[in-house]
Amino acid sequence: MATETRGEAAEKDEGKGRAAHKRTTPPLFVRQVIAELRKVIWPTRRELITYTTVSLVFVLVMVGIVSGADWGLQKLIYQIFA
Repeated sequence: MATETRGEAAEKDEGKGRAAHKRTTPPLFVRQVIAELRKVIWPTRRELITYTTVSLVFVLVMVGIVSGADWGLQKLIYQIFA
């Protein structure tokens, strides 16, 4: 029966028999960033508009809920202590 999980085998081998990593130079870092950005699947214009609209509506609803709760609690506290 196996006693190791997937992550344990990789952790045990780390650092054994490998040379220390060299620091990444800024030009190499920029090339790697550009390579990763090319892999990104960017949203279409329609998706971007949809996501933005949904986000703004959600934020406005949350502002309304929090403002309403704040106003209601303010009136309740005023009634209790006034």
